[in-house]
Amino acid sequence: MASIRASGSLLLLSCCFLALSGLAQVEGPTQPIPPPEPPTKNKPIRQEVELALVNVTVTDPYNRLVTGLEKENFKVYEDGTEQEIATFSSEDVPISIGLIFDSSGSMSDKVEKERQAAVQFLKTANPRDEFFLVNFNDEAQLTTRFTSSAENLQNDMLYTTAKGRTALLDGIYLGLSQMRGARNAKRALLIISDGGDNHSRYSESDIRNFVKEADCQLYGIGVFDANDMGRTYEEYYGPTLLSELAEMTGGRVFPVSTLNDLPDIAAKIGTELRNQYVLGYKPSDKRHDGAWRKIKVKLVAPRGLPPLNVYAKTGYYAPKQ
Repeated sequence: MASIRASGSLLLLSCCFLALSGLAQVEGPTQPIPPPEPPTKNKPIRQEVELALVNVTVTDPYNRLVTGLEKENFKVYEDGTEQEIATFSSEDVPISIGLIFDSSGSMSDKVEKERQAAVQFLKTANPRDEFFLVNFNDEAQLTTRFTSSAENLQNDMLYTTAKGRTALLDGIYLGLSQMRGARNAKRALLIISDGGDNHSRYSESDIRNFVKEADCQLYGIGVFDANDMGRTYEEYYGPTLLSELAEMTGGRVFPVSTLNDLPDIAAKIGTELRNQYVLGYKPSDKRHDGAWRKIKVKLVAPRGLPPLNVYAKTGYYAPKQ
């Protein structure tokens, strides 16, 4: 994330809620599926593309979306070198979305609001979106495979029982693994959880590496109680870890202190995903060396605007021959 000061007076705020149509049906709840083995550290997942695409969110000082900007308002740098923006779009496109749903014991008094939040998020969807659902407590489970039916996900969430410990990192890992089968180029995970990990097979290092390798934005709704003096170290550190992971991908974490705010925050995230700018450029570094390329997006805003915030992924792995 980078904070940019600029000027201009026109802030076009967008609140587009698109109806989601139910299409495919899934044959009942699937059996629990353990997270797959981590990929070989020396063989990260890479985008075999010549055009690098960067999703960008712009907000004002009040955390409201800023729309209506043009191609000339953006600059993209790769490893410090400015790149020529070849394509620019701000249109709503189909997304492959994974809901990562905390069903651990600490969510027992929050799970109903958690369901409501998920429903509100789904209401912002595009009819061509596809979804899957991962539940996690003592372990991560793929509850609903990719489907275009929001009703399927809602029905499966009704049977969710809050129990056990919190395998948050396993839930994220399983969600990113499922994205390998996504049909849409734009991909996002929405994680709803109330605390840090305390029961995962995979380490923080594993997840950070996998997040860097996967071309998927992470958004989080954190139901954190800052006044709970009995929190464990994992619960205390959880918000920081989730925020760092999300920022690597150009996503964000929205902390929620009041359960009644959950549905509105979920709808806000859905709207944000629908109102991002997509910048495409052909990297000036043509080498297929598999190296990590750092990305920096800067804003050249119209005159008169207040300080604006820019959210974009921090890099990608170059193709490797």
